[in-house]
Amino acid sequence: MKRLWLFFILFPLWGLGGFWGCADNAGRRFVRISGQYLLQPNGDTLLIKGTNLGNWLNPEGYMFGFKKANSARFINEMLCQAVGADFTNNFWQEFKDNYITQEDILFLKKVGCNTIRLPFHYKLFTDEDYMGLTAAQDGFARIDAVVAWCRAAGLYLILDMHDAPGGQTGDNIDDSYGYPWLFESEASQQLYCDIWQKIAAHYKNEPVILGYELFNEPIAPYFGEKVEAFNGQLEEVYKMGVAAIRKVDNNHIILLGGAQWNSNFRPFTDWTFDNKIMYTCHRYGGEPTAEAIAHFIHFRDSTNLPMYMGEIGHNTNEWMAAFVQTMADNNIGWTFWPYKKMGGSSFVGITPPANWDSIVAFSEASRATYQEIREARPSQETARQALLDFLEACRFKNNTVHTDYVNALFR
Repeated sequence: MKRLWLFFILFPLWGLGGFWGCADNAGRRFVRISGQYLLQPNGDTLLIKGTNLGNWLNPEGYMFGFKKANSARFINEMLCQAVGADFTNNFWQEFKDNYITQEDILFLKKVGCNTIRLPFHYKLFTDEDYMGLTAAQDGFARIDAVVAWCRAAGLYLILDMHDAPGGQTGDNIDDSYGYPWLFESEASQQLYCDIWQKIAAHYKNEPVILGYELFNEPIAPYFGEKVEAFNGQLEEVYKMGVAAIRKVDNNHIILLGGAQWNSNFRPFTDWTFDNKIMYTCHRYGGEPTAEAIAHFIHFRDSTNLPMYMGEIGHNTNEWMAAFVQTMADNNIGWTFWPYKKMGGSSFVGITPPANWDSIVAFSEASRATYQEIREARPSQETARQALLDFLEACRFKNNTVHTDYVNALFR
């Protein structure tokens, strides 16, 4: 009778493990790799289906309607010129509070996502000036919140260092100075390792996190003969990051992206140095067929490790539906880019507030001298109100759900 009583007490507690697995079997609490497949804690296979929370913790100009001000640093400088540094700092802090909230995460679960990729800037884990703070950055607070929201919704989370120290890409997407100095700077490489070790130590026991993506889209193809030299260093720089993480965390998968927009996997020659790595590719445009991604499939088959499409999108609904089927047929999970922005081709859209065109016009104006800044600057009242109105417009309750887009992915 006593044993029966204990069963009825403990059985509901075991059930709480549910989505994340049983707490008494630590090795089975995390998503794991089995050949070319991902396995959930309960043993079921996982085909990643989701989106990217781009623009939230790594602003990109085009999602605001900007062209010239196309990176976080350029956007911040432009806003400081338009409305002053103090107003801009306050804007960024409220932007982080409003742009992504638990409502967004619950919506993504409802429509059919099982995974979210979270791009972030390395500066969120330093005391460098970034998004309204000049010290004591709030990276852990922001990601902790997403982890809690994902746990409540039953979603997995991939942490993606979209902007690495020194710059890993050499273009606007890494908020760099136009060159992938990560591959030439020992100081930047050490900082990259230190940040990942700090992140891994914080989340080592968190099964909501599927894995760590060391950095996004390394080595743009713009640097002539240096490209091949950088490509030759890519695997070693990845190994540095893996080694730093493994000093504190042996639980999580580590994701490695190919060179030149996560499309070139020829630089990889050693996929046995760690038993929890997988690869991630990106694809924009082209035909939505298996032939179009044959090189990704071939590399996946050669390594016998999972391949995941970390970014894809910006196309017609018909194209996306066809590519989703192609990826499912070939066991390639996906997170479409992006979740939210102004305009179409996203899960939800932001309606530009009144007078947003004045902000856009200033962003496109020549601002190379102080005189040009003064001549192009919109009125303070108009610009500040437009930014305040944007903070309200970006909230999920005020967004437009692109139903046809969503249906194309989850039909």
